[in-house]
Amino acid sequence: MSNKREQYRAILLALLNQWAAYTPANLAEAEGQVIADLQRDHFQLVRLGWRNDAFVHNTIFHFDIKADDKVWIQANWTDTDIAAELVERGIEKTDIVLGFQPPRYRPYTGYATA
Repeated sequence: MSNKREQYRAILLALLNQWAAYTPANLAEAEGQVIADLQRDHFQLVRLGWRNDAFVHNTIFHFDIKADDKVWIQANWTDTDIAAELVERGIEKTDIVLGFQPPRYRPYTGYATA
């Protein structure tokens, strides 16, 4: 296991835990749950609970670390530029893939293509 992979895991977990601690005003009865599969390197933040009488279960972020140690952003359902935040926290821009972007557009994102 590479040191880079361990570093990236720690960065993703810290980011997700920070976001999980935040309670949006419109979802005061919902909790943030960090879901991490450290064996397969899948990481998610899920918002789960209630909004009035409606059940809420939303994936806020989904990240994967692939075999080449690249971090794939599979989902970002916020208005935050989460890729830029990952760079600020120490993940190399060349190691971030915007997985939610079609492959033909990835060369124009400023991040890794795959």
